[in-house]
Amino acid sequence: MRTLCTAGAISLLLLACSKAPEAPASPQPAIAWVRPEGASLEAVFAQARQADKPVFLYWGAVWCPPCNQIKATVFNRPDFAERSKSFIAVYLDGDTPGAQKLGAQFKVRGYPTMILFKPDGSELTRLPGEVDAAKYMEVLGLALNAGASVKASLAAALGKDAAALPPQAWRQLAYYAWEQDEAQLVPEAQRAATLRRLAKACPSLQPEAASRLALKAIAATAQDKTVLPERPQALALTRAVLADAALARVNFDTLVYYGNEIVGSLSGAGSAERKSLTAEWLQALSRFAADTQLARSDRLSAVAAKIALARLDLPEGARPRLEPALVAEARAAASAAERETSDRFERQAVLPGAADLLSDAGLFDESDALLNAELPKAVSPYYHMLVLAANARARGDKPAALAWSERAWNESAGPATRLQWGSSHVGRLIELAPQDAARIEKAAGGVIAELEAAPETFYERNRRGLEKMAKRLRTWSDKGHHEPVLRKLGEQLEQVCARLPAQDEARKACSGVFNPRSGAQKA
Repeated sequence: MRTLCTAGAISLLLLACSKAPEAPASPQPAIAWVRPEGASLEAVFAQARQADKPVFLYWGAVWCPPCNQIKATVFNRPDFAERSKSFIAVYLDGDTPGAQKLGAQFKVRGYPTMILFKPDGSELTRLPGEVDAAKYMEVLGLALNAGASVKASLAAALGKDAAALPPQAWRQLAYYAWEQDEAQLVPEAQRAATLRRLAKACPSLQPEAASRLALKAIAATAQDKTVLPERPQALALTRAVLADAALARVNFDTLVYYGNEIVGSLSGAGSAERKSLTAEWLQALSRFAADTQLARSDRLSAVAAKIALARLDLPEGARPRLEPALVAEARAAASAAERETSDRFERQAVLPGAADLLSDAGLFDESDALLNAELPKAVSPYYHMLVLAANARARGDKPAALAWSERAWNESAGPATRLQWGSSHVGRLIELAPQDAARIEKAAGGVIAELEAAPETFYERNRRGLEKMAKRLRTWSDKGHHEPVLRKLGEQLEQVCARLPAQDEARKACSGVFNPRSGAQKA
């Protein structure tokens, strides 16, 4: 399961279509979910303290494919329902009132994020949504039975008491959702170095934890585009993991989603070393693609990772000439995923991934056919429309790309989602039709017109979406002399800002969208 879901990332976490049977509303009724509709969880934590129970917080969205994967593969498990009796389960949808302000409070950005809190409200750990369901349950059990928070375990692991740290604590550190830390354990700039220190400190008697920490350290270093210390040792360790089917399996998430970064950092372009390492990586990916214990979306991602490796030494945006066998594998994997996935919510996760895979293989017509057949029965068809927009853009069909993008925005639902879809559509207009000032102004004005004059409107994803839209508009204005349009949009937004409480930080954030110097950076 891939995490950090965004509407704008259309490599999206990235053929006959049978009708998927209707499924009951998610999440499953066996779980006593608390669904807050305000910008406070004080009552929840008061209940937790009284009952002496931890709090499990799920943060997601209806349209998000990885969120629907979690619903279909974890939340519907009888053992999760049974386990949920030991904690207070909070279901926080990003479109509910107050959700974005809570997101800012708890430092959650990507959908889905799952956090376990102690009854007193302090954070125990962040759970990894990208591991398979069985491993997720194991990690959840570790967290619930842990004597210390992951933050305390980190301090011990990096200090003089590392040798005394129990195996369970090392496993908890290895399976922490590092990509969703949001500086709760360490600042982002220190994450790679911290993971390297943990990998060195982890006892050799803990090969699973040690391999996960080491690979995550390599991936984080590669993402930072910094020189990898002790590269020969890192290469040897990576090859040892790839050669060990059991170790590779517990690291499948890192091997699938960060293959290009790791291979790129451990070998030189065009080198014999890269060729052999890539061959070993492809063997591991083939095992994942055939592993029926993995979720369908993960198996699709394994095939997509093969195609991504074929692009490693190509210029950005260039499409590789794929071997016919790999194209056939992509087609077969997408077809099987569509045919075998019956749960409606899992289809929301699997079908966009299958369509993305077909697009990666250059099979755009088949990708479009898959998505168009799914639109009438999808949980959130407006998400699928973004993939259709991306396909059209890849073909060079700008009018079709913008038509799908606009339709996706028009049909999206929920205030946070509509803001995100609308601001992203403005960005696509600026990219694909910068000369159409009237259309850009109308779209941006439409986004602003829907904003509710309430503080929670200007927190978390909402705020980031607005600021990103404004930044694109400023750049567009500077290049094309569209200052009157920008001034008009700024005045329209200021009318919303003026209705916010004078002393609320949200007012500063609102006023700073088009004028960062007004104080938005301080808010």
